Amino acid sequence: MSFIFAALIGYLAGSIPFGLVVTRLAGLGDIREIGSGNIGATNVLRTGRKDLALATLLLDGLKAGLAVLVFSMLFDRQAGLIAGAFAFLGHCYPVWLKFKGGKGVATYAALLAVASWKAFIVGLPIWIGIFLLTRISSLAALLAAGCVPIGAFLLGETEFAVILLFILSILVFWTHRANIGRLLKGVEPRFGAPKGKP
Repeated sequence: MSFIFAALIGYLAGSIPFGLVVTRLAGLGDIREIGSGNIGATNVLRTGRKDLALATLLLDGLKAGLAVLVFSMLFDRQAGLIAGAFAFLGHCYPVWLKFKGGKGVATYAALLAVASWKAFIVGLPIWIGIFLLTRISSLAALLAAGCVPIGAFLLGETEFAVILLFILSILVFWTHRANIGRLLKGVEPRFGAPKGKP
């Protein structure tokens, strides 16, 4: 029952579309009609409002981080992991937006930061290093996500956590399937590049 409760509350919390909320409150309209149409922080940044992008990043992360923390305290670590995982699912497939949400990178990162330091210390430096080297956010996210479950396993993370992280990393690749297509074609945009140039 604790897992079911954690999954339900985690999913509903994750479904809150903070990117959409903060941009509407700021009078910028519907973020889904801007750039990639995504509700995440990267697309919010395309409005030119770095403050709103940062707020979206923190709030999207908070959804999973709080879910993990609360359910770990109420029940146990496994319930916390379940709550965080379903917050990730809620962000990617929010019930309020007809299951069309974000790509889950900030939410996944916060889950790792709170629930598994072993996975976090693998993913964070990889993301930072690849992003600084290439200026391509999606590539950094994909490589970090791919290494997270492997690194967590090698560092002695529990079997339950490794399996869950493996599933979530696969979902990160799925939510980035359009980005993967552009990466293979060499047309994925870089931060700081002029518009229209990869």
